[in-house]
Amino acid sequence: MKILSAEQIRAADAYTIQSQNLRSEELMERAGITIFNWLHQQLNGSPVTLHIFCGIGNNGGDGLVVARHLLEHGYKIQVYVVNYSDKRSQDFLINFDRLKEQKVWPEILKEKSPMPDIQDGDIVVDAIFGTGLNREPSPWVGRLMQDLNSGKNLLVSIDIPSGMFLDKPSDLGRVIHANYVLTFQHPKLVFFLPSTGSFCEQWVALDIGLDEAFINSLDTDYELIGYHEIRPLYRFRSKFSHKGTFGHAVIAGGSHGKIGAIKLAAEACLRSGSGLVTAYVPGCGLNPLQSSIPEVMVLTDGEEKEIREIKIPFQPTVVGIGMGMGTSKPSLAAFRSFLEGWSSPVVVDADGLNMLAKEKAMLKLLPPLSVLTPHPGELERLIGSWKNEFEKLEMAREFVKKVGCILVIKGAHTIVLDKEKGYVNTSGNPGMATAGSGDVLTGVITGLLAQGYTPLEAALMGVYVHGRAGDLCLQAQSMESLTAGDIIIQLGTAFREFYLEDSTQSNEEEGE
Repeated sequence: MKILSAEQIRAADAYTIQSQNLRSEELMERAGITIFNWLHQQLNGSPVTLHIFCGIGNNGGDGLVVARHLLEHGYKIQVYVVNYSDKRSQDFLINFDRLKEQKVWPEILKEKSPMPDIQDGDIVVDAIFGTGLNREPSPWVGRLMQDLNSGKNLLVSIDIPSGMFLDKPSDLGRVIHANYVLTFQHPKLVFFLPSTGSFCEQWVALDIGLDEAFINSLDTDYELIGYHEIRPLYRFRSKFSHKGTFGHAVIAGGSHGKIGAIKLAAEACLRSGSGLVTAYVPGCGLNPLQSSIPEVMVLTDGEEKEIREIKIPFQPTVVGIGMGMGTSKPSLAAFRSFLEGWSSPVVVDADGLNMLAKEKAMLKLLPPLSVLTPHPGELERLIGSWKNEFEKLEMAREFVKKVGCILVIKGAHTIVLDKEKGYVNTSGNPGMATAGSGDVLTGVITGLLAQGYTPLEAALMGVYVHGRAGDLCLQAQSMESLTAGDIIIQLGTAFREFYLEDSTQSNEEEGE
């Protein structure tokens, strides 16, 4: 699903109005009815009071349409106009008059107006500012929004939480903290960023009939990735395939006390479909790995506590490297030497990333389209510090273009970047913020690369399946108890969701 910029949203509105021969207030009416229908479906005639706060632009006009339809269906409403300017949009004025025709005169709120009386349990509908906001709200409007946030009420924002900019940082002290955001047609990037996403607890994309052919023609910077986007990437296995068909992956890393990272990555690599997996570790890892994962072969470099040399006596399909490896001078030299002699994409995580940050000249040694999987701290060491999430993404995109890699920025909504665009993942939950979860992700991506998925496909599918496995864990346990090992156990079920649909289709084709 495409994530549109503010400019693209305006263009989609304008194109829809022109192509469907609409007046702008007719599109506003359609949007308001869609919002009303969602509210009506949830409330089902409940006697609760709804307080609708409307700005004086088009978002406020949407709120006035919602208020009118709520009134016509018997709901108890209170309507307020937040009078932050002398200018009003034409469509706002049209719907203001329509509401007055229903004998409803909204209360006009100005700088020194008292805070409206809102009882605990009432519902607040926020239609103050929309996606067209381009400057910080006035201090008094900010105080109004803070008062709304402090109440014990369900807060529902229309399209975007008021006060939030779409494409740049916001003063988060002047932003509505919405329990629900009822957004039009497509989600917004700010719903998924750490600094702003917490202001959008839940979002729902409502179809208001914007021209999808036009939207599909737009080249967006970001796309939202879920099951329906990942499902077409899945490759059904041939009946006559064998273990050699699915590649031989090497998982390299580990050090004294950190062999568990390699154990997790190697097992995840196996459970993601790699035909063969070899772990390359220091001597201290031989016995633990051979006894805990008999399916995995083990190589050591002869050193007991840390890797000092990486010499693989065969040609693996792919290498995942860095987990638990440490950053000592001998390990760094071994890593550098490995990169100098390796030409296919690698998956680099953890201490591999820290060594790249420590000696940035090694970035030039990375094979094209290698997959790097940093958490926020590792990312900052790689690209430098940032002032806000938008700057972080710009810096990350420049890094990707310069290095020629695939960058997996781990987080609540992991973002995968290639040189063309960013892909925002939808699976996963806070329980996955646990030791070893990143090692599992590296194993999954490495396993997919071993089977012949492209680096971008492996990163996208790996991130989604990893998150989906974490979600499946919650069917039987709490977020607090979730471990990286639990995620590995659920990988099979996550992949099976693709397989069952493909298997049914394959059987139907054979029957024909």
